[in-house]
Amino acid sequence: MDSKKLAQLCRDFADNKKAENIVILDVRKLSSVTDYFVIVSGTSEPHLRAIVEEITGQLRGEHGMRPLRTDGSVHGAWVVMDFFDVIVHVMRADVRERYDLESLWGDAKRVKAKKKASNR
Repeated sequence: MDSKKLAQLCRDFADNKKAENIVILDVRKLSSVTDYFVIVSGTSEPHLRAIVEEITGQLRGEHGMRPLRTDGSVHGAWVVMDFFDVIVHVMRADVRERYDLESLWGDAKRVKAKKKASNR
């Protein structure tokens, strides 16, 4: 699976659990470490846990993928999942504001969300 599709899947899975302020940053021209950052916010420890479990569970179940490494904890309010070409940051809003990854990687292009199909 290409890295952009993986980043979009991570966004979609986070959205399944009502993650807030979901952003994908294209850092391919800025970083030799990864292609995309997916940054999402949750409101509480249970919410962060649900988001992390949805992303990891869906990727494992549907695509046989596991993160190479996971760091942080929901207790610390920031979990990082490394899928090599995609790094997912699941953060409580106050922690996200403090570390402000979007500004730190301000030169990165944002990947727009796909429009959801309406059920008519």
